[in-house]
Amino acid sequence: MHTICAQKNDKTFAPSDKVTVEKVSFKNRYGITLVADMYMPKNAEGKLPAIAVSGPFGAVKEQSSGLYAQRMAEAGFLTLAFDPSYTGESSGEPRYVASPDINTEDFCAAVDYLSIRNDVDPDHIGIIGICGWGGMALNAAAIDTRIKATVTVTMYDMSRVNANGYFDSMNADQRYALRQQLNAQRTIDARNGSYALAGGVVDPLPDDAPQFVKDYYDYYKTPRGYHKRSLNSNNGWNVTSALSFINMPILSYSDEIRSAVLMIHGEKAHSRYFSEDAFKKLQGDNKELLIIPGANHVDLYDRMDIIPFEKIESFFNDYLK
Repeated sequence: MHTICAQKNDKTFAPSDKVTVEKVSFKNRYGITLVADMYMPKNAEGKLPAIAVSGPFGAVKEQSSGLYAQRMAEAGFLTLAFDPSYTGESSGEPRYVASPDINTEDFCAAVDYLSIRNDVDPDHIGIIGICGWGGMALNAAAIDTRIKATVTVTMYDMSRVNANGYFDSMNADQRYALRQQLNAQRTIDARNGSYALAGGVVDPLPDDAPQFVKDYYDYYKTPRGYHKRSLNSNNGWNVTSALSFINMPILSYSDEIRSAVLMIHGEKAHSRYFSEDAFKKLQGDNKELLIIPGANHVDLYDRMDIIPFEKIESFFNDYLK
């Protein structure tokens, strides 16, 4: 079923007869053109509350973010699933670069676009960030006071994982060695006039791969979630993309977010500690952490029976309607 939908509709999920989909584009502050799928509830009238969606890290709008956008449009929101800068159908050269600054700006640029649409209520805009874009979403919420509600799903703190390794296993000497390796790659790239790619999800899958790598493979490398434009499904990010994250913590001001935040993570996810630790820093009684029993990291990408859409819908109804 997923294979047919992906081929026929260029999405990894089945289309909904309750929404209409339109491709739109807008520029961010750095002049990069972002391409998005806009999902509109059928028979919608007046100014609607709106939600911008992006992620996971290394995915495209035809994967998980589009599924979330479609589901929230069914609930009455105008939604926008966008490809981040340098990826998918969005512009930006060189390709396949990630940036803590520019990718946070991508969310703010989506808010720009939504704020000036005649069919959007500019005082009722929220965002959803999945995986690595969960961290970007929190950073956007910290800087952009127009964002009234934020949902993070199976969040990664990309600064923390790049600087410290998984489970903070990297010490200063190891971090220095990583900097040496990445800067040596810069020299190689400069000599070659091109940027080496890190590779997407490992394929073929080694027998001794960690469970979370097997989970990623099950999504990105099978008909369940494969997409031809997805970095993780194919050749991955530029190797040197990790450099900026090492020195630029994206959650520095998350304790100053005054708007509502709902953080969702799977109980069995290897990445659960990112959400739990980030949540401890949040302030105010409009913040909530929801742990989904038995769920792993990738379950929250597309498992309709596991993703708590009713909770997400009620959260946005409370803060955006």
